[in-house]
Amino acid sequence: MCVKTTTPQGEKPVFQKTDVPCLYRYSSNGVYYALVKFEGKQKRDSLETTDKAVAKRKLADFQRDLGKVDTSQGKLTLSELCTRYLDAIQGQAVDTVALKETIIRRLRSDFKPGSDCQVAKIKPSDLEAWIAQYGFKYSSHNHYAQVLKALFAIAVKDKVIIDSPAKDLKGKKVVKPIRITPTFDEFNTIIADIRKQKWNAEANASADYLEFMGLVGVGQAEASGLQKQHVNLSTKQLTFFRVKTRTPYVVQIFPQTEALVNKLYKQTKQPTDPLFPVNLSKSKNGKATCSRDAKKSLQAACKRLNLPLYTQRSLRRMFITRCIELGIDVKVIAEWQGHRDGGKLILGTYSHVRNVHSDEMAKKLTVTTPAPAPDAPA
Repeated sequence: MCVKTTTPQGEKPVFQKTDVPCLYRYSSNGVYYALVKFEGKQKRDSLETTDKAVAKRKLADFQRDLGKVDTSQGKLTLSELCTRYLDAIQGQAVDTVALKETIIRRLRSDFKPGSDCQVAKIKPSDLEAWIAQYGFKYSSHNHYAQVLKALFAIAVKDKVIIDSPAKDLKGKKVVKPIRITPTFDEFNTIIADIRKQKWNAEANASADYLEFMGLVGVGQAEASGLQKQHVNLSTKQLTFFRVKTRTPYVVQIFPQTEALVNKLYKQTKQPTDPLFPVNLSKSKNGKATCSRDAKKSLQAACKRLNLPLYTQRSLRRMFITRCIELGIDVKVIAEWQGHRDGGKLILGTYSHVRNVHSDEMAKKLTVTTPAPAPDAPA
């Protein structure tokens, strides 16, 4: 039982002891509080209820969770937590770090409770309101939600808080755009058209770059990073570095690329020189890339040929879909892409782009049983 239930007018509100150890009631509003001695210090926290039965349950939860929190970090601010997060992501890809730094910068400047607020006092609704103010759709919303989850996961791991206020943030379903893919004939026509532009001193270099991506099935980062020392003509192998996974992988020099690779190899002098030395510009991460001029050449050729405006990424899709149509095992295609999932991504992303291979496979399902293959000669 409480000693008092109300505070007489003119008297100072007090914490009233109840018959439950460590449970107190604030006389002015009837709200229950937990008052517990922990690690030699008194910890007091509002249980945010005027119902005694509810307060008893919350008190038990509060006492159970005390050991899960490092009390010395109780005053850690959001800004300080952001600093810990930024330190933790520095080993990631440059573009990834830049995106996350932008999100953290916005969090520090636009978060309504302020970046100096204590992490322990941040509510899920505060985070939901912060993201909602931008009106993001799909990808951006999901990027921001992922950063918040990772940010407050650090606070949980470091025992600043027990539960993350971001754990229930929901992402938005991304609507996949229609990505057009050139046929192999269109690809060859585009490359031939670029090489015809004699007035453009860089036409051949751009054509080599685009043709290489289409015939080998690599992206801009992999192609731009290829050096002479990564080409082994004796074993007919190319060694690439996949930027996304930060791992090297090997691809055979296909018959369709052998002539082009030999030409590029002979043109390159030093082992550390890139195979595509022309039109080099610096990207954000400081690496050389000739994709900017190649992009212009590709778009110009598509316009001259009255074709859709294909992108450099569409050349990789063309390579993969063509491999599928030719009946090449999906697991092998995945290895050529530097994937380690046994072809799961290929099947889920690329195989639906064109149905030619599917149609050809369907023709094999007939009511007649195919004749057995002849026995091999003894």
